[in-house]
Amino acid sequence: MFYFGLHWSEQVRVAPAIVLTDEQERELTRLARSKRTSVRLAQRARIDLLLLDDLGGVPLHTDERTDLLELLDDRVGVKATLITSQLAVNAWHAWIDEPTVADAILDRLVHTAHRIELKGPSLRKPESAAT
Repeated sequence: MFYFGLHWSEQVRVAPAIVLTDEQERELTRLARSKRTSVRLAQRARIDLLLLDDLGGVPLHTDERTDLLELLDDRVGVKATLITSQLAVNAWHAWIDEPTVADAILDRLVHTAHRIELKGPSLRKPESAAT
């Protein structure tokens, strides 16, 4: 930091300018997101029961795939995770859209899961439409 002024009460703090290329700016943004994500994932890993509701409703981005894998890896065998989804488990590979990551995620879930598959009409539909 640089300080300008004659008297300490009149000093103005000026930060030196930094010029970044687009690539450097993207990298800094990615690093900042990564740090924030790591903190959030660590917080969620300590929750006794984590509910992931309606998983599979929207496509996953690359970062989201790895975040989900990291989160499940931290929790498997240690904390409970409850997942609800309208997507059948056999369609998760297509939803995750990265075979190696899909295998790793499903490996952490399928072998230790208690699966409950609900059948029948939707409970969200009005009674007259459900019959």
